[in-house]
Amino acid sequence: MTTASYRVEHDSMGALDVPATALWGAQTQRAVQNFPPSGLTMPRAFLRALGLIKHAAAGANAELGDLEAALAFAIRQAALEVADGRHDEHFPVDVFQTGSGTSSNMNANEVIATLASRALGRAVHANDHVNMGQSSNDVVPTAIHVAAALMLDELLLPALARLSEVLDQRAAELRAAVKTGRTHLMDAMPITLGQELGGWRAQVDSNRARLNSVLPRLLQLAQGGTAVGTGINARPEFGAVFARHLAEHTGLGFVPSGNYFEALSSQDTAVELSGQLKVLSVSLMKIANDLRWMNSGPLAGLGEIALPALQPGSSIMPGKVNPVIPEAVAMMAAQVIGNDATITIAGQSGNFQLNVMLPVIAFNLLQSLELLAIGSRNLADHALLGFSLNRARIGDALARNPILVTALNPVIGYEMGAAIAKKAYAEGRPVIDVAAEMTRLSRADLERLLDPLTLTDGGITGGAIAGAGASG
Repeated sequence: MTTASYRVEHDSMGALDVPATALWGAQTQRAVQNFPPSGLTMPRAFLRALGLIKHAAAGANAELGDLEAALAFAIRQAALEVADGRHDEHFPVDVFQTGSGTSSNMNANEVIATLASRALGRAVHANDHVNMGQSSNDVVPTAIHVAAALMLDELLLPALARLSEVLDQRAAELRAAVKTGRTHLMDAMPITLGQELGGWRAQVDSNRARLNSVLPRLLQLAQGGTAVGTGINARPEFGAVFARHLAEHTGLGFVPSGNYFEALSSQDTAVELSGQLKVLSVSLMKIANDLRWMNSGPLAGLGEIALPALQPGSSIMPGKVNPVIPEAVAMMAAQVIGNDATITIAGQSGNFQLNVMLPVIAFNLLQSLELLAIGSRNLADHALLGFSLNRARIGDALARNPILVTALNPVIGYEMGAAIAKKAYAEGRPVIDVAAEMTRLSRADLERLLDPLTLTDGGITGGAIAGAGASG
């Protein structure tokens, strides 16, 4: 490249060549040179949060009389451009950078200073003006909380609400569709599809409650603690004014942390949120795998349902269709569980007054939130909403299920029930036919006692107990 392709920028360490078209300055350039690219840069949600933080900080500084109105306006407008993603190509800093995230904070300061300088027609300083009253040590922890709170509010919780809605809808449609229940992957007593889907919905709703319980701590921000938690170089009221500006702009109830020393030195809330995301991943993987089992076949598997056919399933076997959405969701869940391990290790890296793995916490936490939002919606709209029931297959398996004899235990006893079950299984015959031969119960009594839909409603009434109870 020619000399004209570069300009000279300065920082406290001296002069440095910077690409002529770059909006960033010397400190960002040093980071680009120091941290060879892994191909992973800070996520869009994090850059959005940085822009919103700089917007709110400039507003707070102007309100407190520390930044002139014209300067604050130019910074706020430039910061909103960053928040809106208009300059993402000017944020080249790798995730694997300095542990405080200083390089990303200065990247934002320099880009915003350049944009504000152009708009204002005079120099705006990245440190003195854009970073006024701030430190990377409180900006980056704040950005993690802000980005995660916005993603939780705007993406994941609505996606889970949609998943819950679809599960509720399908459970109502299938409330009377009886199938064989399974424990240990073996035939068990009957349940309805509505009950099965209702269990999944309860899992989803429990996860929604868990995630909502984290929000009050996520809304508490480190901003105002500056370098070590003492608030050096920031007015005592800066944190509260900043949080109010941010809350007004985003609609979320952000407040200053009750203890800046905790907010800077630990990432316990990020670890907590990641843990709840792991629980959600476990729930989604269970639901996805249940769908895969129920869809298996179509001839040699369970074949209880048919998931929507979305794409050819094999490059060599014509006509094969795979459960691609549940598979994708299960992989997303696995990724999030792995992310949680990284966040857990990073979370304990709070040495004295600062956690020094902030960028990797941000990257993994925000990726987890995004993956689970995408996966939840896809599972709802492209798997659960459109699957059909193989009623003949389900009915045949149910009729031949020897475990139905459990319903006769209070009347004929466990030992006789076991004998009937063994004979029915060995001969491949319905339990009701074998029971009619081996007991004195009438066909009408057997039909009443063995009615699958009735069995899904609870215990058996009537009849003398002739033997021992059943085991689990």
